[in-house]
Amino acid sequence: MTEVCDAEDGAVGMPLLRAESWFYAGVEVEDATRRTRLATERTYLAWWRSGLTALAVGLAAGKLVPELSSGASWPYELLGVGYSLLGVAFIYYGHRRQHAVETALQRGEWEPLDTRVATALTAAGIVLGSATVAAVLFAGS
Repeated sequence: MTEVCDAEDGAVGMPLLRAESWFYAGVEVEDATRRTRLATERTYLAWWRSGLTALAVGLAAGKLVPELSSGASWPYELLGVGYSLLGVAFIYYGHRRQHAVETALQRGEWEPLDTRVATALTAAGIVLGSATVAAVLFAGS
């Protein structure tokens, strides 16, 4: 007879699956570590994508927009430098984070995201976003 879930287990009436029935404990731990490493690799690549995107925005804001606009170019050049620095920070921190997480995994631990770095990157994004809005609204007039 198949066990079914009750209110405490989950979806009432659904078949109750036990991990022990289709996983060996050693395989499960090894598989979880492998999945964690793959997730960490995807996260590292996301840091790179974010960095490259910020660099592309920096190039567009700092070089392309001044060529196409008739107003002052310095606000856009300043924005370009800001976005480019943000891109470099993403790539640098992504590498540092990848190394820290891999080292922690080898010790059987986990490395949390540094809240100071997350706060600094968030603040930089907010400042650059606000400056972009201001440049779009006021630099051409």
